[in-house]
Amino acid sequence: MAAMKRYEVEVEQEELGKYRVIRGTDYYEVERRAELLLKQWDEEWERKSAKINGSEEAEEQTLDAQEKIKNVTQILKDKVSDIKQFDWDSLLNTREFPTVKPKKPNKEKLPPEPLNTEGKYQPKIGFFQGLIKSSREKIEADSERRFSLDHSNWQQECTAINVENAKNETAYAEAISVWETQKKQYEYEQEEHNNKVAELKNAYLAAQPDAITEYYEMILLNSEYSDSFPKSFTIDYTPDNKIVIVEYELPNPDKMPSIKEVKYIASKNEFKTSYISETEKKKMYDSAIYQICLRTLYEIFFADTINAVEAVAFNGYVNAVDKSTGKPINPCILSIVVQKNELLELNLEHVNPKDCFRKLKGVCSASLYGMSAVAPLMKFDKSDKRIIEGREVIGDIDNSVNLAAMDWQDFEHFVRELLEKEFSSNQGEVKVTRSSRDEGVDAIAFDPDPIRGGKIVIQAKRYTNTVGVSAVRDLYGTIMNEGATKGLLITTSNYGPDSYEFAKGKPITLISGENLLFLLEKHGTHARIDLAEAKRFLADK
Repeated sequence: MAAMKRYEVEVEQEELGKYRVIRGTDYYEVERRAELLLKQWDEEWERKSAKINGSEEAEEQTLDAQEKIKNVTQILKDKVSDIKQFDWDSLLNTREFPTVKPKKPNKEKLPPEPLNTEGKYQPKIGFFQGLIKSSREKIEADSERRFSLDHSNWQQECTAINVENAKNETAYAEAISVWETQKKQYEYEQEEHNNKVAELKNAYLAAQPDAITEYYEMILLNSEYSDSFPKSFTIDYTPDNKIVIVEYELPNPDKMPSIKEVKYIASKNEFKTSYISETEKKKMYDSAIYQICLRTLYEIFFADTINAVEAVAFNGYVNAVDKSTGKPINPCILSIVVQKNELLELNLEHVNPKDCFRKLKGVCSASLYGMSAVAPLMKFDKSDKRIIEGREVIGDIDNSVNLAAMDWQDFEHFVRELLEKEFSSNQGEVKVTRSSRDEGVDAIAFDPDPIRGGKIVIQAKRYTNTVGVSAVRDLYGTIMNEGATKGLLITTSNYGPDSYEFAKGKPITLISGENLLFLLEKHGTHARIDLAEAKRFLADK
C-alpha cells in the first residue's frame, strides 16, 4: 500500500506576530489554505493599521485576547460536539487545473494601403499651370513623390506589425505548450493522489495495520487547535490486542495566552494591559493539557468505524527548558490507557477535565505546569520494521558498470553502501528499507551530530529520464511522515527546473547522476552513467 504523503507550509505575519504551519495530504490544498490564511492576516493588519481611535484598538485587542483564552479553555466543550465522521471524499482532489489557459493574442490590423487614385495623391493642376509643361510635370512629380514616401512608410509599418504578430504567435505557442505540460502533470498527480486515497480507504476497511495507523494520523492531523500549539505526534497500532498508542507533543506553558484585557486611557493617550496571573496561567495550562488528552482519545474512538480499536494509550510529552539547569528536556508529563466503551460512555462536554482524567486512572504529576516526568503506562517498539539486511555491491563496480542500467535492487544496496561510507566519518549509519513498488530506493540514515544530525530520509531513482517535481513533493511528504530532519533524493539522471524550485527553502538535497559519480569517486571507486545505453538495455529486458 502506498502511503499518503504529508505536506506543510509555514505562514507568518510579522506585524501581527502570527505564525502557523498548515499541514495536509494534498500539496495544492495546503498551498491554497496557506494563501487564504495569509490574505486574512494581511487584511487584519490593514484594518489595525488604519485605526486611529484608541478605544476601538483597545477593544479589538481585548477581543483577540479573549479569543485566545477561549481557544485553550474550551478545547472539549466547544469542539467535541462538532466532531464529525471522517469523510474520505474530502481527501480527493477534484479541482480543475488552477492555472488559467493563456489567451490567444489579438492580431493588429494592417493599415490601409495608400492608393494613388483620388484625393491626397491626385495632382491639382490649375488652368494656366496645365498650359505650361514644366509646371505640370513638377506638380505631377511632387504628387508621385508623396505617394512613394507614404507607400514606403506603409510597407515598413506593415512589416513591423507582421514581425510583432509573429513574435506574439510564437510566445503564445510556447506559453500554451508550457501550460499543457503543467496541466498534464497536474492531472497525472491528481489521479495518482486520488488512487492513493482509494487504496488507503480500501486498506483501512480491510483492517490492514499500516492503513489504520495512517488513518489515525490523518484524523489527528485534521484536529484544530490554537495556532501556537504544536501538532506533532507518533502513532502505532498493534492488531493483536487492538490498541492504538499515541505519543503526542503537547504545548509548553509558554504557549498559553498571557493578556486578559487592554484598555485605552484617553487622558494619557496610552494603553493599559491587564495580564493573566501566574496562578491562573498554571490552572489554565493544566486544564488545557487534560482536555487535549481526552479530546484525542475521543477523536480516535469516534473515528473507529470498523471496530478495529479496543483501547488507546496516550503519552503526552513536552519540549521545554529545565529552569534549574537551562537545558532542553522532553519529559512525559501524563500517560493513560483507556478502553473504548469506557470513554464513549462519558459526556465530555460537561466533565471537569482533571477529575475525568483521574477517574480513568491516568497518571501524571501533581502539577503539569511543573514539567515533572512520569513513566509511560505503555510504549511501542520504535525500531523500524521496514529495515532489511544490507549487502556489499560497490566492490564489484568499476568503469565498465553503467549505474543507470544496474539491477534496481543492486542499485538499492549500492546507494546504502555509498552513503554509509559518507556518513561513517561521523559515526552515522544507513539502513535500507524494504523494496518500494516504483523501483526506487528507500533508506534511512541516522546522523548523531547534535546540531545538524538526526533522521535523514533517502530516496533514489534509477531513472533514465528527468525526475519530475512530483518525486520531490513525494520526498517532502515522506520527510513530514517520518518526522525526519532532512531528505536526500538521488538519481542517475537529472532534475527539471520545477524540482529545484520546489526544493528551495526546504530540507531537501537533490543529487544528480553527475553528483552521484563524484561522490563515488570521492570514496575511491569509478563507474559511469550512460542514459541512452541504459534505455536500450532496459527496453530489451
